[in-house]
Order: sequence, then C-alpha cells, then structure tokens
Amino acid sequence: MYMILSSVILVMLISLGLILICTIISKKSILDREKMSPFECGFDPKSSSRMPFSIQFFLLAVLFLIFDIEIVIILPMIIVMKNSIMKIWFFTISAFIVILLIGLYHEWKNGVLEWAN
Repeated sequence: MYMILSSVILVMLISLGLILICTIISKKSILDREKMSPFECGFDPKSSSRMPFSIQFFLLAVLFLIFDIEIVIILPMIIVMKNSIMKIWFFTISAFIVILLIGLYHEWKNGVLEWAN
C-alpha cells in the first residue's frame, strides 16, 4: 500500500513540476506590439483569400471516413468468431451491418452520394 501511495505522489509531483515549467517557459511578452499585431503586407488583395469549398466533396469524404472506421470495427469480429457463441456473434454482426445499410440508404436518399446536382 505504501508503494502505491508513494508512486502516486511521485507521479503527481512530476506532473505538477512539468506543468509549472511549461507555464513559466511559455509566457508571452505583452510588451512586443509588433509580434502581437496581425501580419499585413500593405497591399489590397486582388481576390478573396479563401478558396471556394465544395460541401458535397466534404460530405462524401466524411462518409468515406465513417465507412473506413466501420471496416476497422468489422475486421476483428472475424477473429472473435471462433471464441464466441455463434448465435450471439451472428446477431451482433447482422445488427451492425443492418445499421450500416440503413445509414447508407439514408445518405443515398439525401443525395450525398450524387456528385453533380
């Protein structure tokens, strides 16, 4: 018990010491006005500094990312199959795939998968 308590105290002291050192080192100088002001070159911009962004592309990329993560979730289920009860495993994987298909159908009906409108 004494060993655990001393380890916790040591970890807390190291953490607090690192936090204190970081706050001392990272103090910004308020006196330097040039560094605190935004950078401007003095020229008027010819066009907008922001490029137009396609929301359709963003939604498709998010959908792709979601399905990638779901594949990462499905792959270990194959390994778990031999160590679990088949009925429970089949129900779990079936429910997961049904949820995926419902989500895909919802995205399809909302027109996210259509590139050009």
